[in-house]
Amino acid sequence: MEPIEGMVFLILGMWMFLTSRRRNVFKMRLMAAKQITAKKTKRVWELLQRSEDDDITRFARRRTRMYHILQSRRHRPSVWTFNRASEWWGVIVPGFTNTQWLENFRMSEEMFIYLCNKLRPAMERRDTNFRVCVPLKKRVAIALWKLATSSEYRSVGHLFGASISTVCLCVQEFCAAAETLLIPEQIRFPDQERFKEMAAYIENRWGLPQCIGAIDGSHIPIIAPQDYHCDYFNCKGWHSIILQGVVDGKGLFWNVFTGLPGSLHDARVLRLSTLWEVASRGNHIPASTKNIAGVNVGYYILGDSAYPLQNWLLKPFIDTGRLTAEQRFYNMKISRARVVVENAFGRLKRRWRCLMKRNDCAVDLVKSWC
Repeated sequence: MEPIEGMVFLILGMWMFLTSRRRNVFKMRLMAAKQITAKKTKRVWELLQRSEDDDITRFARRRTRMYHILQSRRHRPSVWTFNRASEWWGVIVPGFTNTQWLENFRMSEEMFIYLCNKLRPAMERRDTNFRVCVPLKKRVAIALWKLATSSEYRSVGHLFGASISTVCLCVQEFCAAAETLLIPEQIRFPDQERFKEMAAYIENRWGLPQCIGAIDGSHIPIIAPQDYHCDYFNCKGWHSIILQGVVDGKGLFWNVFTGLPGSLHDARVLRLSTLWEVASRGNHIPASTKNIAGVNVGYYILGDSAYPLQNWLLKPFIDTGRLTAEQRFYNMKISRARVVVENAFGRLKRRWRCLMKRNDCAVDLVKSWC
């Protein structure tokens, strides 16, 4: 054991000697660098003081000389980005046909360019002295690919030649920009003329007068959040947030509310939404009535049996086995018309797969995705 202990002490001694020597060398180099910097600063200061009594020509000459001294201490900036392969985006995508654009990005190339122009004020970036920015079209394409396929950030980064953090940032900025610039323009409360058009379309198609749409909710799967995760555990056995939407007869959304925990009942979600507030006050839904069998009927939307019965929201009769023929016929008419909202949610989730797969992002970010 003694030879082994001696060898160990010898190695430790050598390591301590080398460490102390390295520390001393570093201190000497640091001291030398400080002395050189102090000499250069002193020289510049002397030139500045001597230039006060000189004429303009000599002052300009010394100023130029001082500029060169300062430039000798400055290093030129360099681009330090990691070189990544992006042949798929730079070579293959420009040759896509309209069908390939629809299959991969869920929209045509013309719509993609229109979307880029709309989001340009919020998403466009400029090159700096240290790195080249990601172009606007590439940033939008990264976000669309992530939302359409729900692929991992690493896979999206390999495909577009970007880092994981860049992909995540592009998705967040795209959602924030779309929420600010696109939603107020595309999803807005209809005016009186629009209400008349929606009611006429539904009456011609399903024979329901004064109906302006249908309402339903859908669960968006998420990973269990750290805070109050039990509130997000729904009746289906997984964590989610609720997306409530109202569509017209063509399946176009005109009111959306999202973000509440998945454990809440559909009626509770409706009462907490903005639709309940504006519809209960009666300020946004016009009081346009139509006499039907001696009853003045206003505009209304359709919901399933989970929603509360209101003068602006109709629901089917609960089937207890004792429904009359008229009530069964009424339920059949309601169900045929209300299927439009279920089809709308189906198309929405098929087009944007991020709404079907479990999302591992924070709840606030998932709300903007919806």
